[in-house]
Amino acid sequence: MEKEIRNIEEEIKSYSDSSKGGIEKFRINFVSKKSVINKVFENFKNLSVEDKKKFGGPINHIKTLAKKKLIELSSIKEQAGEKKDLDFDYSLPPQDDTLGSKHPLRIVRNKIIKIFRDIGFSIEDGPEIEKDWYNFTALNFPENHPAREMQDTFFISKNPDVVLRTHTSNVQIRLMEKEKPPLRVVIPGRVYRNETVSAKSHCFFHQVEGLYVDKGVSFKDLKDTLYYFAREMFGDKTEVRFRPSYFPFTEPSAEMDIKWKNGWLEILGSGLVDPNVLENCNIDSKEYSGFAFGMGIERLSMLKYGITDMRGLFDLNLKWLDHYGFSPLDLKTRSEI
Repeated sequence: MEKEIRNIEEEIKSYSDSSKGGIEKFRINFVSKKSVINKVFENFKNLSVEDKKKFGGPINHIKTLAKKKLIELSSIKEQAGEKKDLDFDYSLPPQDDTLGSKHPLRIVRNKIIKIFRDIGFSIEDGPEIEKDWYNFTALNFPENHPAREMQDTFFISKNPDVVLRTHTSNVQIRLMEKEKPPLRVVIPGRVYRNETVSAKSHCFFHQVEGLYVDKGVSFKDLKDTLYYFAREMFGDKTEVRFRPSYFPFTEPSAEMDIKWKNGWLEILGSGLVDPNVLENCNIDSKEYSGFAFGMGIERLSMLKYGITDMRGLFDLNLKWLDHYGFSPLDLKTRSEI
């Protein structure tokens, strides 16, 4: 046993591997329950009283020596790591200096909201999964309207009909049911249509709708509000025109175009809130009137930044964003809107 103890002591003293694996190997061989020192202790139990007196001290010595060596090896490893850190130049720029930036849809959405908030409109939100009443019936959609068909709308269930909302007008109904006029709100949000994904259309996109209900609201109020919006959005010299149109929930209805390059481009739909819609929400249409409008954020973004393919807005492609001037470091471009 004396020779065995001496050999273990020499192994402990000569051990020098301070790597992570080396330290773990030392722990298993000399400190753990399965170590060679523990095996010596097992044999020690069978010794005579005289031998126990002779070898008890040396065995305790190598046990203490192993624990100290383990601490020493760990300390060497930590010091090596600290030295490595000290050798690193923290003044160097990071390898990847790409910064985050706002998406064009978010920039345009925020701009639209700010324009209307500056003239007294508040912001409302509502559910994307909606009942038929709020998405169609209360908005004066007839029973045979194409939008009620599955080829145009995503249905969650039938009878009762629950759909992915096709516009944010559902929030207008919910608001008019809940609160009394005057109401002046804009409603941004995601909407869904069963359309083929292409350069000019998508199965989901984003809208901002507006609603103003009060006593004596006229078509002139609508036009003045939208004239203001167009010039704030596209510049003071923007030319605007209104064309007659049809929407189930407004009467009269109109689409608004802006002069763009060599022609006219439609940017939103609008009209006076149909009296039936007001009555559906328990608002007296003889006492109150209102106007509503709605626009697609994708369409305005494409016009604003010359984007030709709508699909790029949803591809999460950083090169695409950079191509259209949304480089994180291009602060001038980002501040233009």
